[in-house]
Amino acid sequence: MNDEIDDCIIIGAGPAGLTAAIYLARYHLSIRLFDCGSSRAAMIPCTHNHAGYPDGIAGKELLRLMREQAAKYGALREDKRVETLARDDGIFTVGTDTGTYRARTVLVATGVVNRRPATLNPDVHDAALARGLLRYCPVCDGYEVTDRRVAVIGSADHGTSEALFLRAFTRDLTLICPDGDHDLDAECIAKLDDAGIVRVAGPCEGFAIEGEQLAFDTADGRMAFDSVYPAMGSDVRSALAAMAGAQTSEKDCIMVDDHLQTSVPGLFAAGDVVIGLDQISHAMGQAGVAATRIRNLLSEQRPLRR
Repeated sequence: MNDEIDDCIIIGAGPAGLTAAIYLARYHLSIRLFDCGSSRAAMIPCTHNHAGYPDGIAGKELLRLMREQAAKYGALREDKRVETLARDDGIFTVGTDTGTYRARTVLVATGVVNRRPATLNPDVHDAALARGLLRYCPVCDGYEVTDRRVAVIGSADHGTSEALFLRAFTRDLTLICPDGDHDLDAECIAKLDDAGIVRVAGPCEGFAIEGEQLAFDTADGRMAFDSVYPAMGSDVRSALAAMAGAQTSEKDCIMVDDHLQTSVPGLFAAGDVVIGLDQISHAMGQAGVAATRIRNLLSEQRPLRR
């Protein structure tokens, strides 16, 4: 057990966690930033809709620059995996794989994990992702598939919604069920038919990069696309907040108030782990709000600088 009590411990070092670290360090607070190295932002080959980078920026480079900026003000990222979180008598105890720490406030910025097709080999996945043949966020990069041949792997309401969103960028669009026949109600079928979106049954198997396309086998035979979007949902990493007693939604997102505080006093959350738009800019904005409220909350408890 570390005897020191920090002003804030930040769990997660993606865009939300790093933005909060920058703010809190510049507020002259004592903080720790724990990172297990799994930020989803690191998977982005190049984002073109993040303001200030007209030629785009790779996710890893953006994170590197943010870490450098945070370190400039004394906020250093520590390679630790947080395993437990509890609050007792107004103080949080954060258990990691290498030790236990305490803090007056905690900010959870643990994000989400995209679900992948079960038969997609990790090596093929990573290579396709790097080349833009596999994509996860039509809000981020739908522009890049304008008038291209695109597949959405998914079904039901979620798959239908993603396919309809992408229809605004391309007419050549196919919705493919990942594991058999589609699960679509009459309303979904009508919307897909009206948009001219082709439906194909699964399973999806035998993924391989073939030339400049990602190809795989379906019930209709082997098909190849310029870009493929898995629309299979994501797993929200809210378990730590729930462990500390925070309220979560039916989809496991952490519920917060207007200042990003959870139902547990002193426990905050920001970024994709919070219900809302999964975007870097949105995560950064939430982190700024949360960090400022943390500063003001601590100021109410005691003078911040003596």
